[in-house]
Amino acid sequence: MNIYQLTAFGACALVGGVLLVTTSLADLHSSNGAEPRTPVNKRSPAGLVFSCSAQQLQQIKPAVDSYLSGEGVDLGLVQTIVDAQAHTLQYTLAKPFADAITLDLVDRPALHIKEALVELPTADGSPRTVITVSKAEILYAMLQAGRTTVFDGKACNAQALIDQIGIRQNTVAWAESLSWRWPEGGPAAWNKKYWRDGDPVKGYPLHEAINDAFINQDLYAIGCYTATKLVVIQGVLDYYERIQPNAHMLELVQNQLLQDHDPLSHIEPGVMWHFEADHKEADRARPGKLLALKNGIAPKNFIPGDWAYFLNTDPVTYEKTGYEGSNALYLGRGKFDDYYNDHHHAYTYKEKMHEVYQWRNKVFSSRRDVAKVRPLTATDFEKLAGTPEQGGIQMDYRAVPLLFGFQSLPSIGH
Repeated sequence: MNIYQLTAFGACALVGGVLLVTTSLADLHSSNGAEPRTPVNKRSPAGLVFSCSAQQLQQIKPAVDSYLSGEGVDLGLVQTIVDAQAHTLQYTLAKPFADAITLDLVDRPALHIKEALVELPTADGSPRTVITVSKAEILYAMLQAGRTTVFDGKACNAQALIDQIGIRQNTVAWAESLSWRWPEGGPAAWNKKYWRDGDPVKGYPLHEAINDAFINQDLYAIGCYTATKLVVIQGVLDYYERIQPNAHMLELVQNQLLQDHDPLSHIEPGVMWHFEADHKEADRARPGKLLALKNGIAPKNFIPGDWAYFLNTDPVTYEKTGYEGSNALYLGRGKFDDYYNDHHHAYTYKEKMHEVYQWRNKVFSSRRDVAKVRPLTATDFEKLAGTPEQGGIQMDYRAVPLLFGFQSLPSIGH
């Protein structure tokens, strides 16, 4: 059992259209159908990119156009670029929307983004309805400048995009209304029917044990590192068990999680924690079971379902267990997770940064330590949005879902 599953690894908030086509798809035909060697359009590496053979692109474009439109994306606000030489099809937001910021997409009237209503199961089997991020907002965030999401190889298929969006929405939906207990520096608490100190009890399907943490939340006291991993796992397993039932994919993902007999370990790539003093060089090469790491992301660029990290850069309070930093799952609509319902189930971007920054002032309780708060200015917030090397507290990477069914799932080694 990983020690980080028993304590908090980072505290968790306790207190008019443009269409640009450089050439026609018909002109991209390749006689040998070889996969492209250049994965991203060199002129504008941003947004959604399919790096595929010419024949594949001919099939992908109408399918993707139909999917975007069907989910409420206005194609008139999307710039489409086809590069015959690179064999890439790129979708990105057109100006003036292409500013790399996704936090305020829902507030931009021209995008007409609305929230979505989804149903989640409960302990007695009856559904409950939650308000969550729409697929349109996830797509607009993926189309935004500030990063590139590439689909290539086996992922040269519109279904790879559809599943990615579905998994992200399902992940966010499960994070919308959580009320787990905070372990208060002590050991975690688990439903003993399914778990023994964070290890699954034999005899139950893994997806059933994971699901129990969400439908019987009062039986669980967990830190936010474990909480984030549970939400990520639930988002994927529940997608293939309930949203898009697929017994083969469900078994595949469960086997992926159980390959080291510890389903809550190594969900994310080891290099995500490269800044830790005890980080081992060997961990840098270890892939994540369910997530990949995307680096060099613009400061205010988050796609709903992203796992981000805000680092406590104060060397004194960093040593306080549970306050090394904050694991933050982006929920869309400018909101981040609140696993313990301490802040009406969500924190804004500024509230999240404010929380982590104030730890250096020994503000560990918004009520008890309010006199210690040092007010932050707009300039302060802009600086904090930078990386630690730039004087900020925000890491410039995001842990994102793998393309399940459209890439080989990595082995983490034993």
